[in-house]
Amino acid sequence: MKKVLSFVAIAFAATALYSFVPAKKTILADEFTANTTNSKIEFIGAKKSGFHPGYFALKSGALQIENGKLKGGKFTIDVAGLKVTDGAGEKLEGHLKSPDFFDAAKFPEASFEILTVNYTSETAVEIAGNLNFRGVNIPLKFPAYIRSVDDKKFFAQAFFSLDATLLQFNYKNTMPDVQLAIHLFANK
Repeated sequence: MKKVLSFVAIAFAATALYSFVPAKKTILADEFTANTTNSKIEFIGAKKSGFHPGYFALKSGALQIENGKLKGGKFTIDVAGLKVTDGAGEKLEGHLKSPDFFDAAKFPEASFEILTVNYTSETAVEIAGNLNFRGVNIPLKFPAYIRSVDDKKFFAQAFFSLDATLLQFNYKNTMPDVQLAIHLFANK
């Protein structure tokens, strides 16, 4: 009987002590809105006789930041608004917007969703996500760098080579990769 009473007393004491332990706080991620004025995706497309630089603007986007760390995001890319910046001008922009490349009349937007973010240091991350481009989902994984994050602003960059064969261009006189530089600004 003493063993049973001792067990009941210990169980009661443990329950009483546990009820005074503060519950763990669930911290929800803060949502930051992409700054579409300053954010852009720069590209360099090469061919055998040279290269052409240009960029896409973001139409919209949102990031999830939790405890100062990037957790996810989703973006809409303005494919129809692509700009060539080396003076090749409207003729090349028209060709890149044609069905040979981006088919901007049929697919004026692309989207990218961040699925996972793996921090390899305080500022270096590996981002994995899905690019929806020309109606096709393309899984991507690339390195990025968190340049600045606080409770009001976010800035990150990524520099990587993209396998152009994944983009399924119809024009075959290009090199098999495209160099990308992403500059992403967001505000709370």
